[in-house]
Amino acid sequence: MTEGGAPLLGTIRAVTHVVPDLAVIRAAYGSVLGYQPVDEGVLPADTAAAWGAPAMAGRRYLTLAPACGTPAWLRFVESPAAAGWQALTTHGWNATEIVVQDVDALAARLEGRLEGSAFRVIGPPKSLQRFPMIRAMQVLGPAGECLYLTQVGAGSGLDLAQAAAFVGHVFIVVAGGPDLGGLFATYAGFANAIDPPVSTRVQVISWANGLPPETEHAHGLVKLPRGTLIELDAYPAVTQPRETAPGELPPGMAMVSFSVDDPRVFAGRPTHAALLPGGGTSACFQGAAGEWIEFVGPP
Repeated sequence: MTEGGAPLLGTIRAVTHVVPDLAVIRAAYGSVLGYQPVDEGVLPADTAAAWGAPAMAGRRYLTLAPACGTPAWLRFVESPAAAGWQALTTHGWNATEIVVQDVDALAARLEGRLEGSAFRVIGPPKSLQRFPMIRAMQVLGPAGECLYLTQVGAGSGLDLAQAAAFVGHVFIVVAGGPDLGGLFATYAGFANAIDPPVSTRVQVISWANGLPPETEHAHGLVKLPRGTLIELDAYPAVTQPRETAPGELPPGMAMVSFSVDDPRVFAGRPTHAALLPGGGTSACFQGAAGEWIEFVGPP
């Protein structure tokens, strides 16, 4: 709880993707990004129900951890309905941003290794216009998921997480939708500071939606502890709500889990045991663009 009385939303605990083939994910993320399994099994019926996805009970899942051991996991659940999904074209969670130590060396690894073909570069390493000491690239993964891979250099003046391994942990998650005000309203009950929207070129959004590269898109930030963030993007009119099979999570980047330590966050929400290393109490709901949000508190 903050001094002002409102609860504080904590750090990113996990990003959940719904993908068609766990074996491909395991191989690609292990050999190229150094992420290793820390949990796997079949999705319990009570967890699937709590996620609003009862049809996913019994589906296989895989949880991966970064080499640095930071407790910010990538959790994948297998579903044939996710085949053919591609990020940046539908509403909801759309991009997972991971902090890295040397983005140019990582780009060379993607180009120089056979396994790197699982990741397709859609935005080569480039310094940010406003913060040239931050250098980033964007790739699509084997299930159509979008990863931003970002090197945070000194002197930006921004309080951003640093990579504790060659490929570090998730530090920013990105949701997009047609109503930016609605996206921000989802977090209005929290004490976290925000950076109000600004409009800049986001070329991967324009590329994915057939728009001119100079097209500007509005986006703002919700600040989380330890140099982590939520980015909220106004998506162009050509994008659509994400089609979701009955009783399932949305395909692709479906849910983000955040740590919380204020029990008021769970008031009125059904709770269940979190399916994450270390456990905890969990509660889920959907945001304005159809994105699933999971709060994870102490056991």
